[in-house]
Amino acid sequence: MTPVLFYGVPEGCSFGSIVALEWLGKPYRLCRIEMMDGSVMNDFSSINTVAETPSYITEDGRIIHESAAILAHIGARSTGYSKGFVRGGRETDTLNEMLAFLNTSFFGAFSPLWHTLEHEMSETEKSVLTAYGKTLVQKAHADLQRKLNGRQWLAGPNPTIADAYFMGLARWADFHSAASREDYPALNRLYERLEGDPAVKFAHAIEEGTDIAVSSAFQGHISLEEAQALIKP
Repeated sequence: MTPVLFYGVPEGCSFGSIVALEWLGKPYRLCRIEMMDGSVMNDFSSINTVAETPSYITEDGRIIHESAAILAHIGARSTGYSKGFVRGGRETDTLNEMLAFLNTSFFGAFSPLWHTLEHEMSETEKSVLTAYGKTLVQKAHADLQRKLNGRQWLAGPNPTIADAYFMGLARWADFHSAASREDYPALNRLYERLEGDPAVKFAHAIEEGTDIAVSSAFQGHISLEEAQALIKP
């Protein structure tokens, strides 16, 4: 069976999984989830009980949730280092460390800012949370720049699933006006380098619904109902 990725718009962290699937180059399909549509999210909750994207249907019909787990699964399907993934030894340790940091500290830094958009609150509460969130985001950027430690890519001499995940999260700094990447030159260079990658451009086009460049891997969209029928009990 062709795997299916449930990706969220707008600005879902599932963006990174689309990039990783393009790098992998094996057939996959997509199911678009409009995260601001209450009825869609209610239907999606029958697939993912926490109603958060991404989720992923594997080749054998199993369902996987959470970006880090999905990216690890995609990486394990690669046939070698040339695909931009690493296995074994120090490089795997570095990759796992980066994924863990992105999935906790970097992602979590934006939580107060998302909370202000997703919940009703007073202007005072919103102001306090926004200021707190921006402080966390700026610290996370500074910490990640130090972790980059002079490398071109987050986890080795080539791009990996960590870089794909980074692109799904780093753009949130612009969305929330929370940090200026120019203040973090190494991260800014990484971001701009990735923005030029065909897989990243493809993921942007998917999210925006614009003309999509030719992809040998992407096999089209399917509906939520069609995707649900593929999941094995």
